[in-house]
Amino acid sequence: MNIKDASKFRLQFITNETNRFTHIQGAEQALIGGCKWIQLRVKLESPNSSIKTLDELTETAYELKKICNEYKAVLIINDHVEVCKEIKAHGVHLGKKDMSIEAAQNILGDKYIIGGTANTFEDVCNLVDSGADYIGLGPIRFTETKTNISPLLGFSGIEDIMTQRTDEIKKIKIVAIGGITINDISHLFNSGVDGVAISGDILRAKHPAEKVKKMIQTIENYSELHSL
Repeated sequence: MNIKDASKFRLQFITNETNRFTHIQGAEQALIGGCKWIQLRVKLESPNSSIKTLDELTETAYELKKICNEYKAVLIINDHVEVCKEIKAHGVHLGKKDMSIEAAQNILGDKYIIGGTANTFEDVCNLVDSGADYIGLGPIRFTETKTNISPLLGFSGIEDIMTQRTDEIKKIKIVAIGGITINDISHLFNSGVDGVAISGDILRAKHPAEKVKKMIQTIENYSELHSL
């Protein structure tokens, strides 16, 4: 699957467990709304997580993969390369403190999407040099879905990093992450990012699937105006 050319990679939904939704239920809402790129993000060490073991995570990932297949959507597993390989997900996303891109490539080979997190321009350069398929750049603002987050970039930080891109870096998809809402989408795309990853603004919505539809429409409207 070629992440570099697919328009479906402009919106990624990152799962999170809430009082209303399990990881599976939240992902289903995003899929119903038309999202085609799902990241299963489970932190086993979190005291609030109902998923406590690697076996439980693997079982959840298997179930979500079946649902993603029904919607012809891409499934990315956060952190756990071994789970990605076992269930044959489409790829993995690695945080700054997780396994290196090179180590993941050695395990998965070249048929999987491998994304990485960046918080600085140096991070971006390192991920490009390592062969990452896409980069999650952020966080834009504080987000309750993560603990021990990196320094907040805000819009100005994103814009500063995007203006430093070389031709080589422009070949890699950069996806803005961290506390993003529907009202931020046009601004972020205007800064040059290729996509946005959103969780909380979707899960907090009264009708999450409808919120996703509105987000996709916002992206499509921007794309039509700016020939993305």
